[in-house]
Amino acid sequence: MTRRPDVVVIGGGSAGSVFAARISENPDLRVTLLESGRGFDADWPPELLDASTLPIGPGSEWTDVIDVELTPNRPSSIARGRVLGGSGAVNGAYFVRARPEDFAPWPQSQWSWPQVLAAYRRTETDMDFGGADHGSDGPMPVIRSASPTPITESFETACVRNGFTHVPDLNSHTAGDGFGRVPSNVSEGKRINAALAYLVPARNRTNLEIRTETSVGRILFDGTTVVGVEGRDANGPFVLECDRVVLAAGAVRTPGLLMHSGIGPESELRALGIEVLVDLPGVGRGVRDHPEVAVPYSLPHNSIGGTPLQSVLHHDGLELRPFSSSFDRMIAGLPVSDPSIGVALMNPTSRGDIVVPRDPYEPPRIRYRYLESADDRDALAAGVELARSLLATMGFEPDAPAALTSRLGTSLHLCGSARMGDDDSAVVDERCRVRGVDGLSVVDTSVFASVPSRGPHASALMVAERAAELYRHRL
Repeated sequence: MTRRPDVVVIGGGSAGSVFAARISENPDLRVTLLESGRGFDADWPPELLDASTLPIGPGSEWTDVIDVELTPNRPSSIARGRVLGGSGAVNGAYFVRARPEDFAPWPQSQWSWPQVLAAYRRTETDMDFGGADHGSDGPMPVIRSASPTPITESFETACVRNGFTHVPDLNSHTAGDGFGRVPSNVSEGKRINAALAYLVPARNRTNLEIRTETSVGRILFDGTTVVGVEGRDANGPFVLECDRVVLAAGAVRTPGLLMHSGIGPESELRALGIEVLVDLPGVGRGVRDHPEVAVPYSLPHNSIGGTPLQSVLHHDGLELRPFSSSFDRMIAGLPVSDPSIGVALMNPTSRGDIVVPRDPYEPPRIRYRYLESADDRDALAAGVELARSLLATMGFEPDAPAALTSRLGTSLHLCGSARMGDDDSAVVDERCRVRGVDGLSVVDTSVFASVPSRGPHASALMVAERAAELYRHRL
C-alpha cells in the first residue's frame, strides 16, 4: 500500500494485531500497522511457537528489557515482547478471562458485561466448552490441558484434600473461587499469538500495510488534531501523515508515546523539556499489576513437557500457580533453580507509576511500589502459608520461610497507565479516545479501568475487539 493511510496503528502486539485486522476488514479504510520488532508470515521461529518454553531469557532477540523497581530500593528488570505478536508471542499462553465484577468500574455505557462477553466470544474458538459463554468461530484457539504433568495432578489432588472446589471452566461467567485447568491459546503444542491468529490471515489485504522494525517517537498534531507520526526505521527518520492514530504499544510504551507527544502530567512534561499539548495527570500514574511471591520446593526429577501453567487455584483474592517445571527448564539462560508455586495477589491496593526517559526511543521505567499496603503484605503472607500447606499435602518439602521481599516478583500483567473513565484522572473516554485531542485513541491494557482478577491476555484481545467495533460505529 503506497497511499496515505487513514489510520496508523502503533504496536503489533496482541491488541494492535486484533485492532488492525478487524478495522481493515473494511476495504475502503487504509490501515498501516507499525511494529518496532521483527515480523513473520508463515515461517515463525520455533522458540516463538513452542508452548512449553518462554523465549524471554537473557539475550533474547524477541524482548525489550525494562528496568523496574518492585519496592523502594529493590531494582529488577522484566522482559516484554518486542516482535509481531508482542508479549503474547513470548508468554505462557494463559488465556483466562476477567470476572464480570471486574468490569463494574468500567464505563457501563460501552463496557457492560453483555458487551464485554460478546467481544470475548469473538476472539476465540473454545475447543472444550460451548454455549452462551464461549466462541466457536473466533481466531484464537482455547484449550485446557488433557495431559497434566505429575505436578499438576498432585496439586489438584492436594486442592481436593484441602477442601477447595473444582471449577471445570475458569472462563465461565459463573466461575468463582476454586481450582481448575487453565485455558490456553495453544494448538498442537504451538503458542498461537494474536499476530498469527489475526494478522497472518489478513496480510494480503491491499488496504493493510504491516511495517516491522519500525519505531515511533511521537505523534504529530496541528493544534490538537492528529496529522501523523514521527519515527525511524532501517532507512532513517521518517514522517508518516494520517488522519488517525491508534496506540497499541502496551502499558509501558503507550504512556511514553503520549508524554513525548505532549500529553501527560504538566509538571513531568516540563521537567523533560516537552511542550505541553494537553495536561492529563493520569498518564503513566496509578498503574497496577499482580505482585507474585515464589514458594520453591525440592523435587528430585523435574516434570517435563506441557505448557508452563496447567492449573491454578483462586482463593480469597489470590491465585496460586503450580508451574509445571522449574524456570531454568522453561527459560533458556537462567541458572538452575527449584520448581515453585507462584502466589499472586490479584486485587492489590498498591499503585505505581511509569518513569519516562528523555529519549523517546528508550523504554520507560516502572515503579511498582509493591507491598506499601499492609493489606497487600498480609494477603501475600497468607497466600505463602497456603502454598506451603498444599506442598505438604503434595508430599514435597517447601524451602524454609523467607521474607516476602526476598522472593517477590511480578506477574507481568501491567495495566491502567492510560486509564479509561470519566473522572479527572482518566486519560481516555468510554470509546478509548484520548481526552483533549482529536484523532487519537488507545486500545491496549493501558486503558483498563481496574486491574482484572485474572491474567490480562484474553482481556487485551477483548478490549481491542470491542474498540474496533466502537471505531466501526463511531459515526
